[in-house]
Amino acid sequence: MSYFIFPREEKPFSLEARWKDRAETLIIGGGCVGVSLAYHLAKGGMKDVLLLEKSELTAGSTWHAAGLTTYFHPGINLKKIHHYSIKLYEKLEEETGQALGFHQPGSIRLATTPTRVDEFKYQMTRAGWHQAEQYFIEPERVKELFPLLNMEKVLAGLYNPGDGHIDPYSLTMALAAGARKYGAQLNYPVQVTNLKSRADGTWEVETPHGIIKANRIVNTAGFWAHEIGKMIGLHHPLIPVHHQYVVTASIPEVKVLKKELPVLRDLEGSYYLRQERDGLLFGPYESPEKMKLQESWVTDGVPPGFGKELFESDLDRIMDHVEAAMEMVPVLKQADIINVVAGPITYSPDILPMVGPHQSVQNYWVAIGFGYGIIHAGGIGKYLSDWILSGEPPFDLIELDPNRYGKWTTVEYTAAKARESYGFNNIVGYPKEERFAGRPTERVSGLYEILKSKCSMGFHAGWEQPHWFYKPGDETGYKPSFRRTNWFEPVGREYKQVMEKVGVIDLTPFGKFSIKGSDSVKLLDHLFANVIPKVGFTNISHMLTPRGRVYAELTVSHLRPGEFLLVTGSGSELHDLRWIEEEAVKGQYNVEIKNITDEIGVLGIAGPYAREVLQKLTAEDLSDAAFNFLLSRHVKIADIPVTAIRISYTGELGWELYHKRTDSAALYSAIMEAGHEQGIDNFGTYAMNTLRLEKAFRAWGAEMNCDTNPLEAGLKYFIKLNKPADFIGKQALKQIKEKGLERQLVYLTLETDNVDPEGNESVWYNNKASYVIGNTTSGCYSYNTQQSLAFAYVPVELSKAGQKLEVELLGKKYPATIIHEPLVMTEPTRTQLQKKGSRNAKT
Repeated sequence: MSYFIFPREEKPFSLEARWKDRAETLIIGGGCVGVSLAYHLAKGGMKDVLLLEKSELTAGSTWHAAGLTTYFHPGINLKKIHHYSIKLYEKLEEETGQALGFHQPGSIRLATTPTRVDEFKYQMTRAGWHQAEQYFIEPERVKELFPLLNMEKVLAGLYNPGDGHIDPYSLTMALAAGARKYGAQLNYPVQVTNLKSRADGTWEVETPHGIIKANRIVNTAGFWAHEIGKMIGLHHPLIPVHHQYVVTASIPEVKVLKKELPVLRDLEGSYYLRQERDGLLFGPYESPEKMKLQESWVTDGVPPGFGKELFESDLDRIMDHVEAAMEMVPVLKQADIINVVAGPITYSPDILPMVGPHQSVQNYWVAIGFGYGIIHAGGIGKYLSDWILSGEPPFDLIELDPNRYGKWTTVEYTAAKARESYGFNNIVGYPKEERFAGRPTERVSGLYEILKSKCSMGFHAGWEQPHWFYKPGDETGYKPSFRRTNWFEPVGREYKQVMEKVGVIDLTPFGKFSIKGSDSVKLLDHLFANVIPKVGFTNISHMLTPRGRVYAELTVSHLRPGEFLLVTGSGSELHDLRWIEEEAVKGQYNVEIKNITDEIGVLGIAGPYAREVLQKLTAEDLSDAAFNFLLSRHVKIADIPVTAIRISYTGELGWELYHKRTDSAALYSAIMEAGHEQGIDNFGTYAMNTLRLEKAFRAWGAEMNCDTNPLEAGLKYFIKLNKPADFIGKQALKQIKEKGLERQLVYLTLETDNVDPEGNESVWYNNKASYVIGNTTSGCYSYNTQQSLAFAYVPVELSKAGQKLEVELLGKKYPATIIHEPLVMTEPTRTQLQKKGSRNAKT
């Protein structure tokens, strides 16, 4: 491997004069993300902020980045990060006196297929309730903004004013100047040679110049982050990718333009293109088959001394994209290439960075895996500093949680996914997207082999879980669409199965924790806003942040005195466990906390015949009088030991059966055989989602998260402000209640056609003028009432039942009406009303 070495432009600071052996926060890595964090922590008032860089600031990936900045992000939460970054960069030069080289000509994404036009309309409704400007524009406007385009294939554009590009080196130097201005110290060249955690949760950071004691460390080391993690026994799933971009000489047609061209993203051609002085710069994302990983850096380490070096370029690898760019922007055909930059960019498996505190290690934080570090640097520095300074995340950003990965995330998996993620950079972003590289992992339930050919599987925190099941005549496989697609009718069939007969679902991916010990009740009473269930019972409980936001929702079962089973969603497993462990350590509670997720399998059984089927397999009395709602009990089903909980997210009669994962196949087979007479069948998570929405059950990550408080989310029933324990968030919640709510979660029915709400769509109110007032959180088609259904947040004054609103779907506003919830009563409620009716009839 040959590298091109660029001259170093910066002199190191004198270490002797400024050496510190103590730090409140020690940041490892001097790229734009690490320096941004130092700037924000110091500006936020933290003393003793110290950054160590092994060579010089910007070494690694920052210095050679193309420097693109955009308000756009296909997700929801990262839009906030992008928005903050751009607004910071706009004023940073004035604040620090450092020139930035920040250009804001806007950007255009090109749609050259009808599907891509649908995607733009889908993204418009997701952007409508956010701050940044974004416009769906017709071809004429595209041509006006970018006159050098070949318009033959262009159908539409997605335009973001204020987008552009920035010089990464100048940005980092400005952030560094700001960090020093507010009191942070940036030392380089200083290599971290070892990390030692102390019993009190603090750290000893070893360097050639001596040991530094730090209260917390933050790994922002770019493609060296993997090696920093190895020092403390962590495997960070990161891998460097070879990314190339091409710079041309001056082009006459560009030179004569009166204003700078907007940044162009040709999504089908899979490249970005921007103006660079009087020439053009364009960078492609090759297909998974053609792109190149630097896997040796994961297995053998980064070459010593690598810092401001580049890889050897390989134009052959990107020629398909070069030709596509020449067709779309014909002036490129006559342009001379003066530079090809081929440098390392660090990728995580899913292309998103890892940001936040790490589970299982005290006071170890990360901000690593940035495929787009320039646009993320400002916002992530602010987000992470706010979290460190206040003790809770400022807003929901769970998709960046470093704890979304676990022991199942192998080097092989990371490589396969990074290859896929890089190659799919510009792929159409559908709702309910699935990607298949690296699957399955070691995380498969005991039913995987039995079910894999019968259903469409979804990926959940490493697990394979059935989304929906096939029958003869169905169009099988993954067929993504912005409209109703091949799973629509089968999911209706599964819905009917559960409502009229009995269905079985694999719930093994749930996160599951065992907590016991003399202080277990005291710990849980401190963590949860609900009361602690009595022995033999279960409840739904919420962990709140100090500001009274919903950090997590769990099912809590009190199995034996002082022994609890806690269950959470698959995507929240280590996210929730980290919070619980941190509070246990902080409060010095005498408890044993064990993650039993991989050991325990879970089967759900639900429907009017669920009791009848299970009763055939156990001597336990499952009658409503003996085994009522929310009761939990150790029983034997088909001679297999099971913890049975009378609960179902479907809202129908049902149980969740927790058992050894090795017993899953035998338990499933016994249940299916016993239910033959009752017409038992499988159902998947898509049907379960419809069932829970019809019952108006909230979901964490949709109706509630770190952006919402439980009162506006309609969770008052589960929040016990009068319980004696001073649970986390209690005081804040009292203040929220006293002040009154500004918005409220409401329940909507919609009049749609071949499209249904998914969540995060704009909600409009038409009162003389039409304007956005809120957003949906989740939605589906109700097979019961044959209409679309959604939850949404709207202002309190517009939250009454009967209120008429509109929900934007694929560029069209559909009539919506707020209704009383739920659409369908739960089975326990129906049973209770039936009993009450019988008693009234007798009297």
